[in-house]
Amino acid sequence: MAATTTDRDEFVRLTDPYRRELLAHCYRMLGSVDEAEDLVQETYLRAWRSYAGYEGRASLRTWLHRIATNTCLTALESRTRRPLPSGLGGPSDAPEEPLSAPATDVPWLQPLPDSLVDPATVVAARGSFRLALVAALQHLPARQRAVLILRDVPAWRAPEVASLLGTSTAAVKSSLQRARARLDEVAPDEDLVVEPAGAADREVLDRYVSAFENADMEALLGLLQDGVELEMPPHLEWFGGKKDVLRFLRARVQEKGGVRMLPARANGQPAVVMYERGVDGVFTAHSVQVLTVEEGAVARITAFLDVELVGRFGMPKALS
Repeated sequence: MAATTTDRDEFVRLTDPYRRELLAHCYRMLGSVDEAEDLVQETYLRAWRSYAGYEGRASLRTWLHRIATNTCLTALESRTRRPLPSGLGGPSDAPEEPLSAPATDVPWLQPLPDSLVDPATVVAARGSFRLALVAALQHLPARQRAVLILRDVPAWRAPEVASLLGTSTAAVKSSLQRARARLDEVAPDEDLVVEPAGAADREVLDRYVSAFENADMEALLGLLQDGVELEMPPHLEWFGGKKDVLRFLRARVQEKGGVRMLPARANGQPAVVMYERGVDGVFTAHSVQVLTVEEGAVARITAFLDVELVGRFGMPKALS
């Protein structure tokens, strides 16, 4: 028993520093923070069961990534891709009409709070977290997805990826080429461009919050790019172009003080948790909004209307 306890303590000490990195890896593979956390738990369970046979032929980090990748590939055998509304059809042309009923049968893409990932990892690999890229990855077959992520993020060599997947180096190189070609089809280059985060992002976020909280549509107009897009999973409708996006928002944000927003970050991008004021004066959680900022303006608003996500950001579900 003493030896078993010592082994377990050593296992935890050596492997725990990689937990957040593995969460990011599983999130890229699955597009869901909920499922990613479950699969990290499964990864650690599998790793502990195999720990006695770990002989150090590969680094501990590589060994854990190998287990995590195989765990994700197994999970993806029974799962469909996680889309955003813009990946399922064209934009709506009726921004002032009521939205249709939520499509609760669709396994929607989820945002990843930056707080769940090591800050250094976010800075070093922010492009690999970007919401547009994670959504684009969902279009790839599972094994192509794994090849692209392992080659581009932890920068595994092609023979290492081939060994993990039980295939040839040539097959890995071919799979990587096909994966990149597919990404070029489903995600315009501008969607994947990553600008340095900093004061400009924070300034745009502050202006965005102020415009909403003051119901200042003119201020919001000045923040939006001409081709801005707004989508709101689990609703299928989404809107493209400054005119339609502003018409949608103008019809719903009409009273100063009707909403409050708390700043956050998700997928290496500025974000907010929005609350709506009820008749009792209490503000209840409405959405988590992730902003894509390009050249000092908002290019995309992805509003996740799932209040259960609020807790992932360490935010309350209500404000007094």
